[in-house]
Amino acid sequence: MSLLSVPPAQRRRALQLLGTTAFSWSLSSLFAQDAKAQGVSAVAAPEVLRIGYQKAAVNLVILKQQGVLEKRFPNSKIVWLEFPAGPQLLEALASGSLEFGLTGDTPPVFAQSAGIELLYVGAEPSKPDSSAILVPGPSPLKSLQDLKGRRVAFQKGSSAHYLVLRALEKANLAWSDIQPVYLAPADARAAFEKGAVDAWAIWDPFYAATELAISPRALATGRGLSGNNSFYLAAKPFVQKHPQVLGALFDELTRADRLAQDARKEAIKLIANFSGLDAGVVSLFIQRRPPSPVGLLNAQIVADQQRVADAFLKLGLIPRAVRVSDIVWRPTPAELGRLAAG
Repeated sequence: MSLLSVPPAQRRRALQLLGTTAFSWSLSSLFAQDAKAQGVSAVAAPEVLRIGYQKAAVNLVILKQQGVLEKRFPNSKIVWLEFPAGPQLLEALASGSLEFGLTGDTPPVFAQSAGIELLYVGAEPSKPDSSAILVPGPSPLKSLQDLKGRRVAFQKGSSAHYLVLRALEKANLAWSDIQPVYLAPADARAAFEKGAVDAWAIWDPFYAATELAISPRALATGRGLSGNNSFYLAAKPFVQKHPQVLGALFDELTRADRLAQDARKEAIKLIANFSGLDAGVVSLFIQRRPPSPVGLLNAQIVADQQRVADAFLKLGLIPRAVRVSDIVWRPTPAELGRLAAG
């Protein structure tokens, strides 16, 4: 089915949505009734579909725990690979070990600047309250300006990296005014609790777990600093060969988000059982998370992401300038039809 075969009213609506919003719709559900009426066959998925995720990837974790993709793609082997942060996930995608995964805003910028071939294929709404710069409860640090000269821990190339950059900008501090300590989340928490660092920039669920365990103070959250956007990235060959699988993935991810919003207790149980996190931790970080349906990137999201890239380039923290729009997937009419068939 091509986009041209879709009734004109639906076609106009699809193109309008493609240009104006990334979140209020799912292409596969938009065309599902029409595709069914035309007798579209089951999605032809790859023999192996490897999906990278992190503990905070609520929609993906729900799909994993429910076995939804295994049922939807019975002829494919679905492989789930967990990563501590986005940079590690994109390294796997770059090496050909993944087809699809979810990261925050900063990892794709570092990957693109390093020449890694990947595509932004989808996005979730921003989650500014889901990350923070923490200090111990008794710390003398009271404001962002107090970070001057301090040791600040965060995962290099992660969304927390950008949060720190924006916080310094707000405080009129230079990057050279702090001592960055590059640590993965687990190591950063250990250093934070031992007092080996003065502050820690982190995202949920690590943020929520630390908040409930040791009652740190938040010097700032992402609100007013970083949208903390989440992006679905995919390997270019996978996108070219299987756009209809992306349609099915978006559909199921959005359905999983509805469960997280409408059946909160069930979602908390699924995520807690998977992660080993206390249900209270899961409940806290889901509360901070807005409804997160999945859709294509719109112009505003691309512009926001370009600001992330430009900020890192300005400080010389990435090796070369990047144009985010160069690696944003824009389905052709034929691919839109195949998305609908998913």
